[in-house]
Formats: sequence, C-alpha cells, structure tokens
Amino acid sequence: MDFLSSAFATLLVTIDPPAMAPMFLALTVGMTAAERRQVAMRATIIATLALAFFALVGQKLLTLLGITLPAFRIAGGLLLFWIAFEMVFEKRSERKNNVAKTAIDLDHIRNVAAFPLAIPLMAGPGAITATMLLAGQTGGQPQLMAALMGIIAFICGLCWLVFLFAERISRALGVTGNIVLTRLLGIVLVALAVQFVIDGVKAAFGVR
Repeated sequence: MDFLSSAFATLLVTIDPPAMAPMFLALTVGMTAAERRQVAMRATIIATLALAFFALVGQKLLTLLGITLPAFRIAGGLLLFWIAFEMVFEKRSERKNNVAKTAIDLDHIRNVAAFPLAIPLMAGPGAITATMLLAGQTGGQPQLMAALMGIIAFICGLCWLVFLFAERISRALGVTGNIVLTRLLGIVLVALAVQFVIDGVKAAFGVR
C-alpha cells in the first residue's frame, strides 16, 4: 500500500492532469469536437505506451549505460525537485505554454497528439524519471510492476477525461484555482523529490 500510494501521488503530481486542460485547449484551437476527441485518445495512448516502455526497459538502459539505480534516484530526485520549484513559482506553465504555441505554428492538426501533447507535456522528463524510479522500487516483483502499469494507465486515463471536459474544467477552476492547485501539487512534489534523494543516498552508502 505504501508503494501504491507513493506511485499514485508521484505520477499524479508529475503529470498533473488538471493543468492539461488549458494546454489541450490551446493546442486544439479551431478543431471540431470530433477532432478534439481523436487527438485526446491518440495522445493518451501514446503517453501511456511511452511511460510503460520506460517502466519496463528503463533499468536495463541504465545498466547498459553503466548507471546505478541509486545514482539515478538522486539525479531523478533533483530533477523532480526542479520541476516542483517551477510549479511553486509558476515557471512550469509558462514553459509549457511556450511549447504549445510552437507546436500550433508548426503543425496544428496531424501531429499535435504526439508532440507536444503526449510527449513532452504528458510523458515529459519528470514523468519518465518518476516512472523509472518507481519501477526500480518494485524490486522486479510482478505484482508491483503490474500495479505500476495500472497506475500509469489510470493517470493517463484521467488526462483523457480532462481533455474531454477541458473547457468546463478551465472555466470552473478559473485563473486563481489553477494557480492554487499547481502550487499545492508543487509542494507535495518537493517532499517526494527529497525522499527520492534520501533513498538514493542511503542505497549508495548502504544505509538502512
């Protein structure tokens, strides 16, 4: 249960489904309702597969590169800490909006689901790092890995629901609501990031 709650909280905060609503609306300006539904489904599938891939193969890639899991935990914790810092001080949404605007200019319809909606807005560096760290915590146990896959699918499914109700969610939260929610989630992510670093240092030095 500790792993499940930690994995759910980490991925929920890192992917941040509610914050996807304004991004989705910005990327699908001018599309019909049917086109938006198609983009939402395609982006959800791509992001889910990308995160599942890194959960399954991420540790093997680290081994091939000669990187230990404790070192990756420390590096990943620092990266998540930076993402949390951006969330608390309102830097992340600004960066994501810039990415969204670039994508609209380059390709408004065909590839918007894959880039930047699925990658890197949903399955971004922070989410990929968190997924690999959580996969390392499973210890190779099939039950925990299956649970992690289920959580990945569930969180991405929440993003899909957010996309379907993006206009309503954005209006309901308002500017103030979006800011407050993002900063609260950022504070939670700070604590999770620090815990990742502590776990990595303990593992590196053999401390229990």
